[in-house]
Amino acid sequence: MPPQNTLELTENGAQETNNGAFVETNGKDHTKPPSEDIPDVATAQVVVPPDGGWGWVVMMASFCCNIVVDGIIFSAGALLKPVKDEFDVTDAEVALVTSLLSGFYLMAGPFVSALANRWGFRPVTMMGATIGAIGFCTSYFATNIVHLYITYGVIGGIGFCLIYMPSVITVGYYFERWRALATGISLCGSGIGTFIFAPLTDYLITSQNWRITLVIQGAIIMLCALFAICFRPIKPIEVPIDQAAAAEKVKLHEDAFEKRLAYSVPNSVHNTWMGSIPNNHYPTASEVFRGSGQDLNGHAKRTSEDRDTQVAPLMPASLELRPVGETDENVDENGALLEGGEPRPVIVPKRRHTVSERESSRPGSRRVSTTENPRPLYRDDIFFSGSLARVPQYQSQTSLGYHMSVTRLPTQQDKREEKEKSCKLCPEMVKRTLATMLDISLLKSPTFILLALSGFLTMMGFFIPFMYLVARAVARGMEKQTAVFVLSSIGIANTIARIGCGLISSIKGVNSLHVNNIAITLGGVATIFSGYSMSEAFQFTYAVFFGIAIACFSALRSIIVVDLLGLEKLTNAFGILMLFQGIAAAIGSPIAGAFMSWTDSHDAAFWLSGALMTLSAIIIYPLNCIKRWEDGRNDAKNTSKSAA
Repeated sequence: MPPQNTLELTENGAQETNNGAFVETNGKDHTKPPSEDIPDVATAQVVVPPDGGWGWVVMMASFCCNIVVDGIIFSAGALLKPVKDEFDVTDAEVALVTSLLSGFYLMAGPFVSALANRWGFRPVTMMGATIGAIGFCTSYFATNIVHLYITYGVIGGIGFCLIYMPSVITVGYYFERWRALATGISLCGSGIGTFIFAPLTDYLITSQNWRITLVIQGAIIMLCALFAICFRPIKPIEVPIDQAAAAEKVKLHEDAFEKRLAYSVPNSVHNTWMGSIPNNHYPTASEVFRGSGQDLNGHAKRTSEDRDTQVAPLMPASLELRPVGETDENVDENGALLEGGEPRPVIVPKRRHTVSERESSRPGSRRVSTTENPRPLYRDDIFFSGSLARVPQYQSQTSLGYHMSVTRLPTQQDKREEKEKSCKLCPEMVKRTLATMLDISLLKSPTFILLALSGFLTMMGFFIPFMYLVARAVARGMEKQTAVFVLSSIGIANTIARIGCGLISSIKGVNSLHVNNIAITLGGVATIFSGYSMSEAFQFTYAVFFGIAIACFSALRSIIVVDLLGLEKLTNAFGILMLFQGIAAAIGSPIAGAFMSWTDSHDAAFWLSGALMTLSAIIIYPLNCIKRWEDGRNDAKNTSKSAA
């Protein structure tokens, strides 16, 4: 049993233990004798996906959002010529209009994720639909190219990110066993959107003009606000936690990081630029569950460094399921383990995602109030789009045990802000998410640096074929309708390949990094030689290779990160990768446009795109070897520190 800590009442209504940790007391009056006090049950809130049911509706809503957002982005090349002719600008200047759209669509990812963590998926998506529609509709009044940079590029891109990020995250939030399938189907909306919007955008520009086309697209974007209605939040399960264990967890972590938080440390000074610390410095629900100062299988507690090399503990087979608030005869009224008692965790007795809100009928106990916001970004696996069977933590324990092991606890300040419904510009939930996603300490890893550089190069060449494929084909004698269908066929190949990637990545023993490298290499080489012939057969074949390449890049990125860096680093890696890729997307097409003007040939843009993609694959072919070298170096450093 963990040592009981002396509690002292502080001015903010919390209790401070002798090791500096704080635990929530729900504002109880500690001036009363203990016998007159009604004990609260401190809880951690864990979301267990329903794995179906309403989740399939969420998946289809996400699918429709991806059709709209990616469909418009990948068909934006049709705007280049009419806008260039009207404003009399260069290829590089007009390309910046569409590249800003795709760049901010990615760069805003960490900030949008932080907003979703505070206000939820539904309102953020609705806000994105409104902002995106306003950006597109106000582009109708553009009098110069700079106006389009702001309204279409920056405002439209931010709006699209506000739609895209919640719609992708929420699917994985609803599924466990079927996560790979559900996420894959929702992301297939990207390919379907390309197939639909490529001919639709061309038709609208031809029959109307580019200004009317943007207004119509703005109206279509508003449909995403209707789709967002389906993103209803999942009510979390409440798992009572041991406050003494939470306090003890802080003590164990103090040597590794100053005041690593267990349950809460209000008014503490954090050592990051965001004023908060990343998620992996907070304990998980499984580490401080009620009734034991040990992990779920009764083993001694481990620090976060230990979890990097050991799999998560097993959930005991004899786990007793009881409603929150029901008293255990082996613990006292404050939740402490009685002498001679056997530790037994207490959880809600249903596998479903909902939980009864009734208070225990037993007198002398009550629950800490629940929250409507389960804080999705406090989960380590929130950005993982593959099969959970690939994750060691999932393989080693039961479903509930896994979800408890990837759910990080909120802080005292976090809970206070939500309880008081304070309207801060940057509340704790936002700061902590940004601190996690933008933690630059990950840049010390050679493995991650190479992976980020590869993603940067890939994204520089990613959008170039979408922008110039039709224009090159028409310039070299292909009928425009056929050229547009070639562009649409990239969407078809992308859709089929995404499903194939999901199936392949679920096969035991398949190395996702190798699949990614081969696909991008083939796509890059195919892009370099795509101008060899303008025959329909050759161009459609190229479209298939390129569609497969971009599908593998998009579908396998999170799986590769988890394989190389572990689940705890996924959110951090995802945030930095989105910044890298957003910057690359913003500069890729303008550079290609400058090459076109310099050489007076569309082929130059495709040579640049293909070379960048091929190079991005080549530099990470030895990534597994580099990872082993880095692990060996870190082990040697740890050994020398231990010896010292």
